[in-house]
Amino acid sequence: MQNTLKRSPAMSLLLYLTLTVLSFFVLAPVVWLVLMSLSSPTDLTNVPLKWIPSQWDFSRYATLLDWHNGSGKRFLAAMFNSLIIAISASAIALFAGVLAAYAFSRRNASLPLMFAFLATIMMPPITYILPLYSVFSDLGILNTKLALIISYCAMLIPFAIWLMKTNIDVLPVEIEQAALVEGAGTLYTLRKVVLPIVLPAIGATAMLSFLTAWDEFFYALIFSSDLSSKTIPVAIADFSAGRVTDFGVIAAVGVLASIPPVLIAVFFQRFIVSGLVGGSVKG
Repeated sequence: MQNTLKRSPAMSLLLYLTLTVLSFFVLAPVVWLVLMSLSSPTDLTNVPLKWIPSQWDFSRYATLLDWHNGSGKRFLAAMFNSLIIAISASAIALFAGVLAAYAFSRRNASLPLMFAFLATIMMPPITYILPLYSVFSDLGILNTKLALIISYCAMLIPFAIWLMKTNIDVLPVEIEQAALVEGAGTLYTLRKVVLPIVLPAIGATAMLSFLTAWDEFFYALIFSSDLSSKTIPVAIADFSAGRVTDFGVIAAVGVLASIPPVLIAVFFQRFIVSGLVGGSVKG
């Protein structure tokens, strides 16, 4: 006989109040960022602060989206660079991570090697700066997108391996053995049998990899110096580095820069929970 848990009115009220408070703390900074981007400089420096703009100003967005404008060119170039670098690094990490995770899970690959991969992401990023800078300089790829893609792949591949392996481990081996008995090869079994089942994990890994690469600042600051490779986090820092800072422009850049991650999160949101917890329960 199944027991049904019933919440009292007081418990339901407490739950809704808690969710309301949490939602406020999550959404309030976003709302304030949007209001800042639409406020005039006078409103932003007024004492006491005016929370609602006296006049809505959309000119900053028009400036940032105009390639012929200096600020717009810097912003759009950085957005383009970030998209190329984040998508490329995520795709490479996902491809390598799936193959390696299957090898570790099903082909008895060396587990100490996997733990060695995981150990690399536990080290502080500054540890790798001098070796990477020296190698990239010798190869002549400093201040290029390729240098950042390589750096991000080194960071994302161990994470992708770990997340994908935990999801492949819980799959029944019998379904793969049935395919092998029918004459299917390893790659065919992986592509036709395993990957469709672990699709939620693939979606979660792809989304988290993209967000990590999109938000990364330290490597991008060191390995990029002009519009050919500068990413959006570095560009935002550049907008705030002048003697006179326009906080409205910085807020507008933040709003526009958050659109791709939000779209990615919305697209993959149905994979997030199932993909992350898929490897936590075996059976």
